[in-house]
Amino acid sequence: MNTAVNANVVHESEAQRQHARVKIPAKLRFFGPDRTPVEARVIDLSAGGLAFNAGQLPLKIGDVYKARLQFVIDNLGLAMDVELQVRSFDRPTGRVGCQFQNLEPQDISTLRHLITSHLAGDIVSMGEVLATLQRDNFTKARKIKDGGHGMTAFGRLRAVTFSLAIFIVGLAAFGFIFKSVYGMYFVSHAQAGLVSVPGMNITMPRDGTVQSLIKADGVAAKGAPLATFSTSMLDVLKGHLDDNQLQPAKVEELFGKQMTGTLTSPCDCTVAQQLVANGQYASKGDVIFQLVPRNSEANVEARFSYRQFGDVRPGTNVSFQIAGEDKTRTGKIVSSTSLKSADLSSDIRVLIQPDEPLDSKFAGRPVEVNSDRGPNLNWLIDKAMASGL
Repeated sequence: MNTAVNANVVHESEAQRQHARVKIPAKLRFFGPDRTPVEARVIDLSAGGLAFNAGQLPLKIGDVYKARLQFVIDNLGLAMDVELQVRSFDRPTGRVGCQFQNLEPQDISTLRHLITSHLAGDIVSMGEVLATLQRDNFTKARKIKDGGHGMTAFGRLRAVTFSLAIFIVGLAAFGFIFKSVYGMYFVSHAQAGLVSVPGMNITMPRDGTVQSLIKADGVAAKGAPLATFSTSMLDVLKGHLDDNQLQPAKVEELFGKQMTGTLTSPCDCTVAQQLVANGQYASKGDVIFQLVPRNSEANVEARFSYRQFGDVRPGTNVSFQIAGEDKTRTGKIVSSTSLKSADLSSDIRVLIQPDEPLDSKFAGRPVEVNSDRGPNLNWLIDKAMASGL
């Protein structure tokens, strides 16, 4: 049995003291009661306090002093600024027992390292001390949840409002993602669409200039004048002149004369488009106006990729929206043909009949057409009817 006694350890009951005291060479410097500098030798040291010899200084129990604790490690000085409270004072011997006050976590770690190394008989180096100072040896205290009992009514309302806002934002984000994925895999989008109406073309009868007579509303009754045109008399009589009339003087005279005419409407129509501007020269046969019969119902023409032929078969229900309208309309595909019959990779042209009559005033407007083949109420009804339910 090892009966050796470590002279550097001060033995006391655990019930009397919380920390072990060791004798470590150290000095203590502080200002005495009369503000004179005092340097004393540390008798023993622990993580909770220290003892030193104060001689005949008039120290009082309970007094607090700010001091500097100095160690020598690897021939280098290590100083710690500490705050001490006098807890005991033996006047005959001059021994003063002090307790540390408000020690910083780094100072506590340094003291523990010095004391532990001294008790273990290890040699303390300055590198180990610096490493101890850099470490975070203390865990943060856990936050104690009070279950909301300490919250005010306004605090609870704010918490509920914030949670509700987060829920709404998350729900909106989920809806957007779901709609995007659904549109990607279950909806076929047309590459182009247009409102079409069976119409008539008014062409230029001769080479010349045009001046429109259309009213602001674009409506023309049957037989009403649409425009006047002006052409050279020489152009009118070309091919009908004899040699005497082809004399230079005669030709110059005919060239200077103009003949005017009028273009009339063949039906009660609405002018869908004027293709030649007023005063512009047009050749014979050029289309001047595109007319649409009034009160006629319009259809929708759309172009889909040939890869979507299975989604745009005749009888397929589609939805479309006309430019300038917020309303979404529905219709049914009545025909589906290839734009170029000789080209197998050509796009598909479909004709859509709206479920509700479509006014001819929308003729020429672009249209967005979608074919929804995903599960919906109509899809469920069709499946149920096909199963005989």
